[in-house]
Amino acid sequence: MTTVLIDYDSGNLHSAQKAFELMAREGGHGPVIVTDDADTVARADRIVLPGDGAFPHCRTALADRADLSEALIHAVTMRAVPFMGICVGMQMLASTGYEYETVAGLGWVPGEIRRIAPDDPALKIPHMGWNDLVIDRPHPVLAGIATGDHAYFVHSYAMQVADPAHLLAHADYGGPVAAVVGRDNVVGCQFHPEKSQAAGLRLIANFLGWKP
Repeated sequence: MTTVLIDYDSGNLHSAQKAFELMAREGGHGPVIVTDDADTVARADRIVLPGDGAFPHCRTALADRADLSEALIHAVTMRAVPFMGICVGMQMLASTGYEYETVAGLGWVPGEIRRIAPDDPALKIPHMGWNDLVIDRPHPVLAGIATGDHAYFVHSYAMQVADPAHLLAHADYGGPVAAVVGRDNVVGCQFHPEKSQAAGLRLIANFLGWKP
């Protein structure tokens, strides 16, 4: 059982790799590999797509690697490999992003990526730091995680899902901000689970054992 973290020059993957390796060892879930090799992605049993920075940059960086994109899309849509997107990796699940320019996403969780607009003008953008999760609906990746558990966020844009059934958890930042989304064999978390201590490690462990 091999879990692959896709490296497409989207940021430092070291902390995410360490967190996934730790939980994979504890759960006996096999090796965790960081790679930009399309063949390795194509054979993966689980796939994680991180992302740091701006939506257009990350989406373009992934699209520019046609072999990697094709392997990812085939694995997730044709083989139904369990998939997790983290931060901008989650945002790329949406249909369209509107950060600086209009860019098409993967469209696996229909919705749009829009700038956060808190009701309270005193709240600063980006939404950065610890915030409480609010669980909207049960899901295997959220097992053992409860409303009020903390997660670490760093983002200025957030997903607005087209179907409320795809919103698994949110945070309140002058209004609801999507924190976890999912459908079928796909999940995404806006926060960084590798930096979210107990709740984040539990999310990773749940994903590694998830059988959609």
